[in-house]
Amino acid sequence: MSTQKIWLSSPHTSGRELKYLHEALDSNLIAPLGPNVTQFENEMAAFTGVKHASALSSGTAAIHLALIMLGVKSGDEVIASSFTFSATVNPIRYLDATPVLVDSEADTWNMCPVELEKAVKDRISKGKTPKAIVVVHLYGMPANMDAILDVAARYNIPVIEDAAEALGSEYKGKRMGSFGLMGILSFNGNKIITTSGGGALLSDNDEFISRSRFLATQARDAAPHYQHSVIGYNYRMSNVVAAIGRGQAEVLLERIQKRRENFFFYLEHLSGLPGVSFQIEPDESYFSNHWLTTMVIDPALSGGKTREGLRIALEALNIETRPLWKPMHLQPVFSECPAYVNGVSDRLFENGICLPSSSNITDEERDFVVASVKQFFSK
Repeated sequence: MSTQKIWLSSPHTSGRELKYLHEALDSNLIAPLGPNVTQFENEMAAFTGVKHASALSSGTAAIHLALIMLGVKSGDEVIASSFTFSATVNPIRYLDATPVLVDSEADTWNMCPVELEKAVKDRISKGKTPKAIVVVHLYGMPANMDAILDVAARYNIPVIEDAAEALGSEYKGKRMGSFGLMGILSFNGNKIITTSGGGALLSDNDEFISRSRFLATQARDAAPHYQHSVIGYNYRMSNVVAAIGRGQAEVLLERIQKRRENFFFYLEHLSGLPGVSFQIEPDESYFSNHWLTTMVIDPALSGGKTREGLRIALEALNIETRPLWKPMHLQPVFSECPAYVNGVSDRLFENGICLPSSSNITDEERDFVVASVKQFFSK
């Protein structure tokens, strides 16, 4: 096997991006906005099943704007999944609001509906009704949306879906990002399709999307001169970046198929190892894009083999892996935030690892990863 690095989740271009890039260059539309932005928005809205999309500079920007749409301000509280990347929670602090962190359920690894309701009741009893619930679909696995939306409806709290990792995933036949009042996507370089950097805000609410576009272009008022009545942001996606996204969108279903193929390959060849388990769709209601294949090693059943031992062994073979997300309630920056925990995400972080899942991984590379994992367990 070559010593060339096997990446966790590398960008995968198809060549179709060049058509749209050439059009942008030939027409000199390389400044912000342009026809590629509009078309990419239409394509993402149609794919996810929402009425409107706003193409932005990142998924983080989309969460920030979504919270602004809901009127979140200093002193407010916003519930968020604790088991996630910090970009889910950082925008809450941008607005000087307080994140209220909710742990995971064992089945999906996403926000636990039981802990969610416990958090809502407790915050209300303290005189702080949360302004929003930000739920994450982790590694492409849909959250238990029926139960989460039921809690949200009973207490009249709007839901924002962080579907940054879940483009193309489905819950009961409906694509993620279309369940909440708003949804967000990410097109970062490691995502299932990429614009190199970018994101989108999704919603059926036209006013939210129109307002987000206004705020994302520095909130410039309708005037012949530059006039601003509110604070704006430089969050809009450019026409060149959107050109890459349009080419990527044409192969999105192929990328999902490949990521799922990676998952089932690893599941078939590694699930028999002692103490090893995977993030599996709980039942037919769930369809994960399996953006990253994630594996958990229970040291009590593995003969003492650990996640960290495997990570170091694979790193020595030039195979990139990553521990599962460190929960936000364990992060120093959020350590003082209210947290409703049950131990699920702590155990997953301690024992879980992400395996190389690129859609352009070769059969030879994938075989080498499996052989290397088996070799580690055989020692």
